[in-house]
Amino acid sequence: MNKKIIIAIDGHSSTGKSTVARQLAKELGYIYVDTGAMYRAVTLYAMRKCYIDKHHFNREALERFLPFINIKFEVNSKTGLAEVFLNNENVEKTIRKLDVSNFVSQIAAVSLVRKKLVEQQQLMGKDKGIVMDGRDIGTVVFPEAELKLFMTATAKDRAERRYKELIDRGEKVTYEDVLKNVVDRDHIDSTRKDSPLRKAEDAIVIDNSNLTLNEQFSQILNIAKNVIEGKAN
Repeated sequence: MNKKIIIAIDGHSSTGKSTVARQLAKELGYIYVDTGAMYRAVTLYAMRKCYIDKHHFNREALERFLPFINIKFEVNSKTGLAEVFLNNENVEKTIRKLDVSNFVSQIAAVSLVRKKLVEQQQLMGKDKGIVMDGRDIGTVVFPEAELKLFMTATAKDRAERRYKELIDRGEKVTYEDVLKNVVDRDHIDSTRKDSPLRKAEDAIVIDNSNLTLNEQFSQILNIAKNVIEGKAN
C-alpha cells in the first residue's frame, strides 16, 4: 500500500495552482487545502470592517481582531468540492472577485496573519495525504514535503486566463486592470519581508504558458505517482 505524502504547490498568481491541486487531490483521494482562499477570506473580513481600501490600510486593527476570524472548509454535497467559510458564512464566490484580489497580497504580507494561517495549515497536514497550494507551502509551511511543485507562466498568459475566468463569471473588468493586478501581486509577493514567494531548491518547475489544462494535469499526476510509488518501495 502506498504511503501518503504531502504535496506542496507554490507559484505565481493566476497560474492555475488551485485548479490542478483540486484535480490532483481528487485523483489521489487526498485532502485539498486552498491556502490562497484563507488569505482571501481574511482580506474580505478586512474590507468589510473598512481596515483596508485604496487609500489606507489599518494593519493594527486587523492584527487586533485576528482572534475573531474563523476560517474553515466544508465540502459542498452537490459538487463534492471544499468551500470556504468565514465566521460560518459561505464566501467561496465572494472571495474570488477582483476587488478582493487587489488587496490580498497586502494582507498576506502581514506577519501576524501569516503566522495564524501557517499554524492552521500545518495542523491540517499533520496526517499527510494532503495537497496544499499557495505561495510559501514548500518553503515555510511544509519544507519537508515529499513533492514540491512551482508553477509559473508569463504575466500576459496569466492575465488572459484570469480575465476570461472573471468575464465568464459575469464580472465587469478590463484586461488592463487584470494584467495590472497580476503584475502588482507578483511584485508584492516576491518582495515582502515575511515568507516571500520563491522556489524551494528541490521544487519541480511547471511552466504552463504553452500547456493545456489536460497536458498540465497529466504531467503533474505522473510526477506525483512516481514520487508516491518511490516512497512505498
